[in-house]
Amino acid sequence: MAAEDVHLHAGDAALIVAPGDGGALHSLTIGGTELLRQDPGTGCFVMAPWAGRLGYGTFTVGDRTYRMPINNPPHSIHGTVRDGVWTVVEATDSTATLRYRLTDPWPFAGTVTQTFTLTPTGLALTMRIATDRDPFPAQGGWHPWFLRAVPAATGPLELDFHPAWQYERGENYLPTGRHIRPAPPPWDDCFGMPDGVRAQLTWPGFLEFTITSPVSDVVVWTLPTESLSVEAQSGPPDGLNTDPRTVTPDSPLDIHVNWTWRRLSPN
Repeated sequence: MAAEDVHLHAGDAALIVAPGDGGALHSLTIGGTELLRQDPGTGCFVMAPWAGRLGYGTFTVGDRTYRMPINNPPHSIHGTVRDGVWTVVEATDSTATLRYRLTDPWPFAGTVTQTFTLTPTGLALTMRIATDRDPFPAQGGWHPWFLRAVPAATGPLELDFHPAWQYERGENYLPTGRHIRPAPPPWDDCFGMPDGVRAQLTWPGFLEFTITSPVSDVVVWTLPTESLSVEAQSGPPDGLNTDPRTVTPDSPLDIHVNWTWRRLSPN
């Protein structure tokens, strides 16, 4: 039997969390207006124990190379936890904590925990990736699909952010190792923001929506015509190979992202 969705409410904000669908966010509404794309696989899913593309589905720990399933040929993408059923640890009217036990195909025993805290003007997303025993490299983040057009707005979604650099993307869609000046969109690219991620989305006449995080990498995906993604994550694509953050029993990986919003008056 599928795990039941968790419904959170604060003021005129409402959030639906789906433990049975990879711990994803299925809906975020403000004043009854849906902000997230609704077709299968969208909404906002969690990326762990890696984020973005894992080059050719392989990573190495010590003298051993591990292979993950290729789900975005020729690479593996967005981790494994979005494919599993999560356990609800605790839920109130405005908060929820979910946990997932890492299992095959991920080769290391551990857990991923998400906590969502909803207020009338924001949503705090937190994640902890922990190992039971053996150290392993890890990354995490969230992949939202924000609708470009919503009925309450007077125009399409606008994005404003100012990265320090863009990771040069090779023909294989992996970073080459070079930092370049940010190019104009369209993007399916990772950007560096060493002072922390900050991006502002605006639905004219309706809502100003700000994404902030202490992490320094963000993927922006503008190619879909219906949606736009701003993915704060704890490292660049293929980071398990190029910029590994090792999780140990004494040092879990904690990731924090905040979404805040304020209503705008129609022009």
